Amino acid sequence: MAKSAKTKAVKTTNLSEMSKTSQRELISKLRKFIRKEGGSYLDDPNITSIGIGLKVSGQGDKAVHTDKVCIQFTVGSKLESATEIESMDSKLIPKTITIDGMEIVTDIFERDYKPTYTILGAEAIEENRRKIRMDPMQPGISVGHPSISAGTLGLIAYDKSSGAPCVLSNWHVLQGGTGQLGDDVLQPGKHDDNRINLNHFGKLSRSHLGLAGDCAVAKIVDRKFSAEILDIGVIPSKIAKVDLLDGVIKSGRTTGTTRGIVRRIDVTVKINYGGNTGQRRIGAFEIGPDPKFPSERSEISMGGDSGAVWLVTTDNGAPTNAFAGLHFAGEAKGNADEHALACYAHAVIKKLDISLTPPKSGTTIRGIDSGYDQDFCTQRLPAPELSDELMDDAVLVNDSHLIPYTHFSVCQSKSRALPRFVVWNIDGSALKKVNRKGMRFRRDRRVKKCYQSANEIYRNNPLDRGHIARRVDLIWGSLEEAKKANRDSFYYTNIAPQHERFNRSSAGGLWGKLENAVYDEVDVADLKISVQSGPVFSDDDKPHRGVLIPRSFWKLIAYHDQADDVFKAKAFVLTQKDLISDLESLELDEFSVYEVSISRLSELTDLEFPTLESLEDVSIEAFGDSPPARKIRRGALLFS
Repeated sequence: MAKSAKTKAVKTTNLSEMSKTSQRELISKLRKFIRKEGGSYLDDPNITSIGIGLKVSGQGDKAVHTDKVCIQFTVGSKLESATEIESMDSKLIPKTITIDGMEIVTDIFERDYKPTYTILGAEAIEENRRKIRMDPMQPGISVGHPSISAGTLGLIAYDKSSGAPCVLSNWHVLQGGTGQLGDDVLQPGKHDDNRINLNHFGKLSRSHLGLAGDCAVAKIVDRKFSAEILDIGVIPSKIAKVDLLDGVIKSGRTTGTTRGIVRRIDVTVKINYGGNTGQRRIGAFEIGPDPKFPSERSEISMGGDSGAVWLVTTDNGAPTNAFAGLHFAGEAKGNADEHALACYAHAVIKKLDISLTPPKSGTTIRGIDSGYDQDFCTQRLPAPELSDELMDDAVLVNDSHLIPYTHFSVCQSKSRALPRFVVWNIDGSALKKVNRKGMRFRRDRRVKKCYQSANEIYRNNPLDRGHIARRVDLIWGSLEEAKKANRDSFYYTNIAPQHERFNRSSAGGLWGKLENAVYDEVDVADLKISVQSGPVFSDDDKPHRGVLIPRSFWKLIAYHDQADDVFKAKAFVLTQKDLISDLESLELDEFSVYEVSISRLSELTDLEFPTLESLEDVSIEAFGDSPPARKIRRGALLFS
C-alpha cells in the first residue's frame, strides 16, 4: 500500500513519544483497519478476538505492558509448528502488519472468552442487598430473565420514544436464547430468589446481540427505582469513549465495586452463547486489573456481574458520571489472565434507542408530538431496525433517527432525500373527519433542505406527492390532535414520488384500502392497528431531476385478531415498476400488489423486523425473482 503524506506525522508507535494529535491519528488508522479487515481474521477458527492494545513483554508473572501500540490477537491455542497450524485449518499471524504505510507489530495471547452470567460452582447465596428483592431497585443488584440464573442491573435508562424508565443489562441476562420481547423479567434473578411470581419488575422491551453489543432493556412496570449506582454513588448522565490506559469502575452483583484499566480497544471477539444462538461476534474493549486499586480475590469480574456498567474515573481514581461500557464477558475457566470485556456505551445507547436522562420536567411521556407508539397494540411493535450503514444515512433529530410527528414517526434518508420508512398508529375508534382544504406541502425545518425532496421534482410530470402515512389514518384522537396530525401529514418527510395512477383512486385504490380491509374482515382488538411503510430503494432506480424514483413500496400492517386471540402482521409490496419506465408518457402498464413474508420484506428493504419473524405466512406466488409471494388482486380477501 502506498505511503500517504498524512502518515509522515506519525513516526513512532510508542505512546510516550507521541503527541496527543499523533496518538489520535494512529488509533484512527488502526480502528479503520479493524473495522475493514478484522472480520476476515476472525474467520480463522483459532482466533478468538482482534483489537488494539499495548505490546506485552515477557510471559507469566514477568509479563509487562510496554507503551508500544500494536494489533493484539487472542487465540484458542498457541500453535508452534506448521503442521499444528494446518491441522487447525488456521493461518500464521504475521509479526507485523502494514497499515497505511506503517509497520505495526502484532501481539498474541492464548485466551478464550465466555459470557459472565453463568454462576460458577455451588456458590452460596449471601443475604446481602445485591442479591435480594429491593424496592426501590438501583443499579448494581441482581436481575434476570426467568430462564437465566442471574446478572446485574446496569443502569436506569429512558426510552427515547415514550420516555418510559427502563433497566439496562445484557441480552444474555434479560433475554437469553429462549426469551422473547414482552417477557416478564425479575429482580432479583432466579438464582438468588426462585419466587418468580413475587419478583417481576417489568417487561423485556428491546434487545440486541451482535457487533453493537450484548445488550437489552426492560421497561419498569411495577417497581420503584433509584438511578444512583450502588456503592459508587453517581448517576450516569454522559457517554464516554475510552482510550488505552483509561481508568474505569463498576458495581456488579457478584464482585461488588471493582476498578480496572482499559488495555485493549476496538476489540471484536467471538463468543459461543450455546443453544440455538451459537457463536456471535461482539464489539468491545478489554479491561485489566488496576494495580493501584486491587480488588478482593484479585477478581475484577465474576459470574453474575454481566450487565454492570463501567464508568470512567478521574486521574486520582474518583468515579465520574461518564458511562463507558456494558460488562458482558470475562476470561474462560482455567485462564489465569484476569480481565473483563465491555460493549461500547455509545453503540449500546444507539442500538437500543435509549437516553441516560429522563424526560424534561413538566413534559408528558406521550404528548401530541411524541410520534409512533411502539406499545399501541397488545404486543410491542418496534420500528424497523437499521444496520450501522443505514443508521449513518439517517437524519438525526435530537439524537434520534425517528423524527416524531402526531401519531407517526419518520426515518429520513440523507442520500435519497426521501423517507426510508414511516411508522404510524391508527385508532379506529377515535377517527375524525378533518378537511384537507388549505393544507399545503412543506419542508420540516428540523431537517436540512438538502435531505428533503420538495416541489421541484413534481412539476409538469405524472408524479404525485404520495403520502406514506395516509392522512386519513392519522386524524384521530381529540380534535386538537386530529387537526395537528392533518397538518403534520403534509410534511415532505412523509412524502415520496408516486405515479398518479399508483397513488390515486383511478387505479382502484387497493394500496390505500389495505388498512380498511382489516376492519372489514377481522375482529380487531380495541380497533387499534400499527402500520409501517416506505419505498424499496434500489441502486438502479430511475433518476429524475436529481432524485432516484422508487419503483416499489412496502407496507406492513399489525393488529391483534380478537377472534383468534393472536397478534398478527401482514406485509405487502406494491410495484410501480412499469409505470415509471417513462415518466413523460402515460401509455403505461398496470401496477401489482403482492403479499410477502417478513423475511422477504427484510431482504427487499435491508431493514430488520426481529419481533415479527414468528408471524410469517406461507406464500404461494413469485414476486419478480424473489422467493414465493402471494399476488393480491382487486376484490381479494386480504386478511383471511
